[in-house]
Amino acid sequence: MFRFCCLALGTLVLHDTTLCAADEARPPNIVIIITDDQGYGDLGVHGNPVIKTPKFDAFTQESVRLKNFYVCPVCSPTRSSLLTGQYNYRTGIVDTFLGRSLMRPDVKTLPEYLAAAGYRTGLFGKWHLGDNYPLRPEDRGFQETLWSRGGGLAQPSDNPLMEWKTAYFDPILTQNGKEVKTKGYCTDVFTDAAVKFMSAESKKPFFAYVAFNAPHGPLQVPDELAAPYRKLDLTEKAFPKAGQPWGPGKPDPDNIARVYGMVENIDTNFGRMMKALNDAKVADNTIVIFMTDNGPDAARYNGGLRNRKASVYEGGIRVPCYVRWGEHLKAGRVMDYPSAHIDVTPTLLAACDVKTDAEFDGRSLLPELQKPVSFRPHRTLFFQWHRGDEPEKYRAFAARNPQYKLVQANGVAPGPKWQPKFELFDIENDPFEEKDIAAAKPEIVAELKKEYEEWFADVTKKGFTPPRIIVGSEKENPVRLSRQDWRGPKAGWNADSEGHWEIKVARAGKYRVTLWAPGEFDGFTILRSDTDGETTFVSDGPSKGTFKDKESTSMGLEAGDAYLKATVSLAKKTRGAHYVELEYLGPLEKK
Repeated sequence: MFRFCCLALGTLVLHDTTLCAADEARPPNIVIIITDDQGYGDLGVHGNPVIKTPKFDAFTQESVRLKNFYVCPVCSPTRSSLLTGQYNYRTGIVDTFLGRSLMRPDVKTLPEYLAAAGYRTGLFGKWHLGDNYPLRPEDRGFQETLWSRGGGLAQPSDNPLMEWKTAYFDPILTQNGKEVKTKGYCTDVFTDAAVKFMSAESKKPFFAYVAFNAPHGPLQVPDELAAPYRKLDLTEKAFPKAGQPWGPGKPDPDNIARVYGMVENIDTNFGRMMKALNDAKVADNTIVIFMTDNGPDAARYNGGLRNRKASVYEGGIRVPCYVRWGEHLKAGRVMDYPSAHIDVTPTLLAACDVKTDAEFDGRSLLPELQKPVSFRPHRTLFFQWHRGDEPEKYRAFAARNPQYKLVQANGVAPGPKWQPKFELFDIENDPFEEKDIAAAKPEIVAELKKEYEEWFADVTKKGFTPPRIIVGSEKENPVRLSRQDWRGPKAGWNADSEGHWEIKVARAGKYRVTLWAPGEFDGFTILRSDTDGETTFVSDGPSKGTFKDKESTSMGLEAGDAYLKATVSLAKKTRGAHYVELEYLGPLEKK
């Protein structure tokens, strides 16, 4: 790894400083803005002739462009790598739901490093690395938070009172550990909180992580933003023809109009944040990074890149990334050497002169961001994602070195039926992955395949036992569990899904247990078993009468690891409860 001392900053101090951009002794502020499912082609500056992103397009002229910047094909893996500098498999992140997106609590994060160095740290938007203690953002180094649970709004992790059809408007969010009903469109709400945080007077530098859930589906957007785009030609013939055709899938003009309206709204809010930095006179000494978390989630213009979200082809993992830092970085430069999400944390720690003995998978890009370097050590970047509780070797992966990229894209869907197909592309000369040269260069295929095998063995050696959600702790009481984090062979988001939660009971005692199961049911069962499956408690709900939506009971729980399962029944058919809340009430009564 590179290590770079920011000597140009002079002596860095973490106290008795002022909010003055001219004060070169002050460590830089940091703003990371990451959007959700915004593809490479969803920006005017990337050749999209329809979308309106004037604020961002102007920002790119003040920034260094990371031309070949890579992330994972989906949300949680990208975010864990971004905030830790490690590949997502090392952090325990495998997938995006069903308990596979819980980041191990012993993995140290960028906000933890910065908070220890005297920074104010804030998260505004999507977290997607664990909803409950000890996995929440406030448990992982963020001091100020306003965030949505699970993978975003209008998902099973929403507050039970949320209406999915309008979840993006006036959403119930979690603010500093407490749920609050907000007012406004979600992107505006998150921006309001971020601007307030960045504008606060303080002697400390700040780190603001602004993670918009837009333009992720279900594409809820004010109609006045989408309506102008519906009047335009949004078919493929209206866009540049270079590279790969759109797809896979059939483009939906109305969905594209909604996405473009959401992105235009993001652009407006991006401009608000840049103005706030200028108004506070800290813009020159603030590192601003704009990026997205993966490719587009549906067929639309993607700059000619192949495929889209969920794929390890370029269209799924190559995304926009721009970095601005006043006079410290030369505006308009293009850095074409391949870089990735794992490089962000070590780069920012180097820029802030925060020392750590941590071993990162990424490296500091600061030397090359500041000026072209003559020596570029050879390295290969790796990306893999497929459904399932644990990763499987060779399944849906890519290995990218400075010139070539080995792709085995099959096996994303769950199940055992898939056949590997190894393809090789000369990305330096074929950025759209149009010509497979695996047969012509078998030695390159063998070399990259060997590197991948060594990488896979290394990053998976800790295994993938899921972190346990802790109930009965003073840090979070009550604890509400959702279908986002349950596990099991029948776990899912369908009406008849059933699953269980891996928990750790922090305190033995009496608990109030409340479950939500939309619709009618004539009984319920709550099962708590220890880790080897031996049943230690079964609570049967009333068997007479009809119940609707919500029921509560009380039960005694012993301390220790366990799993919890809750089902409801109607006409002899069972299904899992949508939510289970456990509230510690006090110690068990002595007999």
